[in-house]
Order: sequence, then C-alpha cells, then structure tokens
Amino acid sequence: MKASSASPRRRFRWIMIPVKILLGFIALSLFMVAIYRFVPPPVTLTMLFDPNGITKDWTSLDDIDPDMARAAIAGEDGKFCTHHGFDVDAIAKAAIHNASGGRIRGGSTISQQTAKNVFLWQGGGFVRKGLEAWFTVLIEAIWGKKRIMEVYLNVAETGIGTYGVEAGSIRYFHHGAGKMNRAEAGRIAAVLPLPKKRAAVAPSGFTRRYGNTIAARIGVVQRDGLDSCLR
Repeated sequence: MKASSASPRRRFRWIMIPVKILLGFIALSLFMVAIYRFVPPPVTLTMLFDPNGITKDWTSLDDIDPDMARAAIAGEDGKFCTHHGFDVDAIAKAAIHNASGGRIRGGSTISQQTAKNVFLWQGGGFVRKGLEAWFTVLIEAIWGKKRIMEVYLNVAETGIGTYGVEAGSIRYFHHGAGKMNRAEAGRIAAVLPLPKKRAAVAPSGFTRRYGNTIAARIGVVQRDGLDSCLR
C-alpha cells in the first residue's frame, strides 16, 4: 500500500517541475517587460556577444527627429500603427517567397524585432520564434506603440558595434538623431536590416537606392497617418 501510494505522489512531483519552471518564466518575463516599460534596457544579448564592442546612447523618442520613426515604418513595417504585433499578410508573403528560393525575406514587424532584440538572441529556430511571439504580445499589451518604437530605435544595430539611431547618427553624420534630415533618416533605415554589411556614409548600390526610396516614402507615411500612433 505504501509503495502504491508513493508512486502517484512521485509522478505528481515530476509533473510539477515543468509547471513551476513555466510559471517562473511567465512571472520573470512579465516583470522584465514591466520594468522596461519605464527603464531603458541596459544591455542586450546581441550587444554582449558583439566582438566589436558597444557604442550606444539612449535617447527618448521626443528627442529623435520624427522622420527617423517614419523612415523605420516606411522601411520595416508600414502597418506598425494598425497591427497588434504581427503582420499576417507580410508573414504569409515572406513564407511564399522563401519557399520559392532565392534571398531569404523576413516578415517580422518592428514589434517582433524589438522583442527579439531586447529579450532574446539573434538567429532562427522554433524555440526562439515562439519566445519572440510571447514577448511581442507582452510588449504590445504593456508598452504600447510609442514605447516600442522608442526602444526599437535605441537598441537596433545601426553599424558595426553601434546600437541605436543616436549613436548611428553621430557615427555617420556627426550630429545627434534630433538633427537628422529625411535623407539621413532614410539611410539609417536602409542599414537596419544588415548593419554589419551596409553603411550610411557614402552608400552605394542597393543601400543607396533603398535609402533614397525610404526617404521618399517618409512624406507618404506622414501624409497618410501611418505614424498616427506616435503623435
């Protein structure tokens, strides 16, 4: 009788271990997201593992030229103000494109990229994608759009060992992000997808063309209210 009664208790203890781990992770992730709603993330895993060092300078969204946020929307996520963290159409189009071969295209929104950059690591895999989705839901619910954009513009890699648009603007244009013009904002936005391979100073080829395209779209973003959630 003792052996049979002990067996269910042992199984229950084993079942409770992953449950406790899951509950602990949920509590920790909620705590971190809540803290970063008000406190700038001090460092990210991407920064820590960057062999080129870390150059960054946190700048509030109010002190960054509005055209930089518009450039990010134009280049990275045209539906930023209307989706709830995920652009289903963009994800589906990226999946179809990638299945056909050629250069891999991502369908991540600015919210997803922010979640990945702040809380996770670079690279793919189902585990990281699942965690990215979880943190995306949390920051959309707890931070809101303005905070998401503010954090994104401060932690995104803008050059080798350079993080945030303030550090990027100083590196490339020798002035702060509050003084950027549309051409400069477009260039930095063009660098964001591949910051280690593209440069905003004297860009050539695709980077130059893409930067000019983004700069031209900034006016459209403003005119059509695609940045309305940031005003």
